[in-house]
Amino acid sequence: MEPSPAARILILSASVGGGHLRAAEAVELALRELAPGCAIENRDVLSLASKAFRRLYGKGYLDFANRAPHLLGFVYDVLDRPSPKDPAAAALRVALEKQNLKPFLKLLQAKPWDLVINTHFLPAEIIASLRRRGKTSLPQMTVVTDFMAHRLWVQEPCEHYFLATSECAAYVRALGVSAERIAVTGIPIHPAFGRPVRRGPCLQALGCRGERPIVLLLSGGFGVGPVESILASVLAISRPIEAVVVCGRNARLERRLAALAPPSPHRLRVLGYTSELDRWLAVADLVISKPGGLTSSEILARGTPFAIVNPIPGQESRNADYLLENGAAVKIGPLATLTWKIERLLADPPRLSRLKRQAKRLARPEAAFDIARRVLAFLATGRAANAPAAPEEPPGGR
Repeated sequence: MEPSPAARILILSASVGGGHLRAAEAVELALRELAPGCAIENRDVLSLASKAFRRLYGKGYLDFANRAPHLLGFVYDVLDRPSPKDPAAAALRVALEKQNLKPFLKLLQAKPWDLVINTHFLPAEIIASLRRRGKTSLPQMTVVTDFMAHRLWVQEPCEHYFLATSECAAYVRALGVSAERIAVTGIPIHPAFGRPVRRGPCLQALGCRGERPIVLLLSGGFGVGPVESILASVLAISRPIEAVVVCGRNARLERRLAALAPPSPHRLRVLGYTSELDRWLAVADLVISKPGGLTSSEILARGTPFAIVNPIPGQESRNADYLLENGAAVKIGPLATLTWKIERLLADPPRLSRLKRQAKRLARPEAAFDIARRVLAFLATGRAANAPAAPEEPPGGR
């Protein structure tokens, strides 16, 4: 049974970092491919917020993460602990959110939506609050964008939760969500990362010779200073490499790094925003990055050996734990050891091969389509398809 071709789906995210938006885009692309007749709208709720709220919630988080990461981790852990419910505090928080998100509330009422899909907990919390008070009956589903959920993601009532791992599912069940409303799908990523590619044509398309190791540095989430320090450590290794830095939309960082002259015998390429990250991951011998949920899932899909650096305490440290526990990454400790560790990795092909193998074992490049199929089943029958996902191997499996 297929959903009505006129089904109206609202996808909601929040621009707190880029991962939530990329997850929303991936789900949208999958839905449009599988059900081209559906009317789909994809919105960033912070674009509908007051300027002050947008700055506090979006930019404020990134500033907090860069300037006081351990304090952020402490707050993250405190908010994830069981605690006596304080209805007054919860009501005040939701009231403040609603006051600053009036255009968002109008969007919910603008059309007779058949379903809302959230890739951030902010819209899920507000919709759940409205439903508990009988202000709306809008069904919603939530896509968690890290390998482990935080209790803020569990906002009831909610028809279904799409989770990254079986361990995450166990945690969400412990928070009171029934197994029938949980699917372990992986984190949705752009379909390009799941398409098979050959290294040779990718090297040619990217203008790389391929005769020396390619070390890819992804700058997302870092400030300017840390990226410069990491790059300097990479360029301090003794064997010739091609270092490639992706600066994203950080024009200031791109200008500063482009002005650098790499020491002989290395090559350095500095990129701004690129739509070819899937190809760069396919050709890289090693990628250095923070372990955001989306970025990590893209790296796993390409099977690229992954060196984790500076995870933000909280969700990123939990992502790092998952990857390390499953043998799909290594972690750089103090940055002073980065040169030493990268040298050892590049000189150890069997270890790089193990990292690639473990990454591919964990990868779920079809997650967006898995989610889309379950969404469409819900729209057709009122119940999400909940066939078991591919089993995960036990931690540390080889």
